[in-house]
Amino acid sequence: QVQLVESGGGLVQAGGSLRLSCAASGTCFNIQAMGWYRQAPGKQRELVAVITNGGATNYADSVKGRFTISRVNAKNAVYLQMNSLKPEDTAVYSCNADCYSKHNDLYRYWGQGTQVTVSS
Repeated sequence: QVQLVESGGGLVQAGGSLRLSCAASGTCFNIQAMGWYRQAPGKQRELVAVITNGGATNYADSVKGRFTISRVNAKNAVYLQMNSLKPEDTAVYSCNADCYSKHNDLYRYWGQGTQVTVSS
């Protein structure tokens, strides 16, 4: 079992910045990809950014050039630096982790989410 705890959300004006953090604890043989997703009211959850344990990254087109995902493998932690925030970035942001067991079974874990609100 892996527990994910996010922090760093809040209220910010458009153009501002926030940094989200997510720490994983518990038992996992090998955490591969870690990522951030978001869900705005009335919308489906969407991928924001993902990073592998080798450092490869992928971003949603809507956040490219504004958001940066990073990771500290030794801490099983993932971060999301969000700059030039827009009102349309308002959502609940959740981190996730893909955990592989010794037998190569994949388990995906999710955090509870943290609210990000961007005012215009």
